[in-house]
Amino acid sequence: MQPLSSEQALFLLQDTYLPALKNEQRITTKVIEAVPLDKGHYRPDPVSRTALELAWHIAAAENRFLETTINGEFNTSASARPESVRNSADVAAWYAERFEKNLDGLTKLRSEQLLKVVDFRGIFQRPAVTFLQLAMMHSIHHRGQLSTYLRPMGAKVPSIYGESYDDAQARKAAQAS
Repeated sequence: MQPLSSEQALFLLQDTYLPALKNEQRITTKVIEAVPLDKGHYRPDPVSRTALELAWHIAAAENRFLETTINGEFNTSASARPESVRNSADVAAWYAERFEKNLDGLTKLRSEQLLKVVDFRGIFQRPAVTFLQLAMMHSIHHRGQLSTYLRPMGAKVPSIYGESYDDAQARKAAQAS
């Protein structure tokens, strides 16, 4: 496999990853916000994370991967949840603020920074720009997990890639009235 060129790295960032990240962040925020404020303790199984823990993991890990691209180094320390983040609304607010800061940082990167090879826990080494795809895949995976928590805790599932049952029911009810 040929290494990425400067032009390819910039193309991936500007034309592929940034638009996709913005879209996925919007969807992920909807899922996090759908967790009822008083149901953050819900977990479907004793070995599962709570809804609040999972929402935090999604928000913090995604931003850690974005920061990996920006800083050219993977930080192996997981972000501790601040004391001020007590429910899903707090997670969503933290996520939005940190994401916007990191998005701004990403737009300022030069091709040399995007091409810097970053080590991921000794498991693999790859160009920094490719950690943006890893960020999306990781968030999509855990967002799917979190979306399965919603109905059992009494919440509505928002539309993700297509209309959800709950959004369809709301639309039909609005049309009928």
